Amino acid sequence: MRHQKHGTSAIGRGPLCHTYIVALVALILGACKPTTNEPVEQVVMYVSADEYIARQVIDAFEQEYNIAVRFVGDSEAMKTTGLVNRLRQEKDQPQADVFWSSEIFQTIALARDGILDEHLSDSTADWPVQFRDGQRRWFGFAARPRVIVYAPDRIDPDMVPTTWMNLTWDTFKGRIVMADPRFGTTGGHLGAMKAYWNQKMPGFYEAFLLGLHENEIRLLPSGNAGVVRAVASGEADLGLTDADDVWAAQANGLSVKLVYPIHSPDEQDIGNGTLLIPNTVARVKGGPNPGTAKILIDFLLSERVERLLAESVSHNIPLNPTLQGAYPEYEIEDPLRVGYDRVASLRHEAIEQAMKILMEKKAGSSENEPTDAP
Repeated sequence: MRHQKHGTSAIGRGPLCHTYIVALVALILGACKPTTNEPVEQVVMYVSADEYIARQVIDAFEQEYNIAVRFVGDSEAMKTTGLVNRLRQEKDQPQADVFWSSEIFQTIALARDGILDEHLSDSTADWPVQFRDGQRRWFGFAARPRVIVYAPDRIDPDMVPTTWMNLTWDTFKGRIVMADPRFGTTGGHLGAMKAYWNQKMPGFYEAFLLGLHENEIRLLPSGNAGVVRAVASGEADLGLTDADDVWAAQANGLSVKLVYPIHSPDEQDIGNGTLLIPNTVARVKGGPNPGTAKILIDFLLSERVERLLAESVSHNIPLNPTLQGAYPEYEIEDPLRVGYDRVASLRHEAIEQAMKILMEKKAGSSENEPTDAP
């Protein structure tokens, strides 16, 4: 009996036991391995575009490439400016790989400051010259028009403004709002007005600002979305804003409409048309993940993403050469033709001039000056 018992024990330590051990080890190792659905690489992207839009793009990228995107956004009030300042502060120790900006002018400034790096790929070889940096440090895509938003129930159809200069009509006195130009796209828009108008007639930009001041325009710290909300709520009747904020408000059931401003014949082509402000994407120089950064940049500039943004609630206008004319319902009939580089050079000066004039107290007014945006 002892021999049989001993034999049984020997069998337990023999080939059958070895098979069990191998199977157990394989099971443990298999459990420790990452599944094919878990990202094995990552990329860090700073994004000033609206998060609800950016998330759609990020989710699509992660699913297609199995690369995790670490996403850092910005507030509506600080749009773009906060992230631009952060990139400058991190210049010697970059934390981001990619910068997706909802505007172009501060991206140009970052490139000039040596914070952005060249991006070369087959996807961008034929990118339109007017929507890319000469050294390929940034690329423009998915443009948004600057528009006039108005309340259709409070503005007579015959009085709807069609040019920017119409906003100086005294009939709109005390009824207009604009985002604080030190943040977001509004500052670039003012820079474009200064660049364009002063080519045609020096001093015309200042005259426009003086007209807005006479009409008691109010600057809001809540960004372009805040401008649309103010018009929708009755706090104002008209505003200067981005088209995507109006589309989003309409999708939420708010009663607002927009106008694409045109050149005004009675001003001898002095009034400017509709400014297109592209989103921009750029690679941060010295970023920690240059390989995945290149993949993400090409994805953002792909036909798939531009279609996604055009068909989203934002209705961005594609700039990818393969999509020209694909969305005629959003094409701009009378675009403002002005060089983005020149606008970027004048942006700061245009903002300072606007703040000085628009925030100046009226003679005899007891009203306090607007406070700075947070």
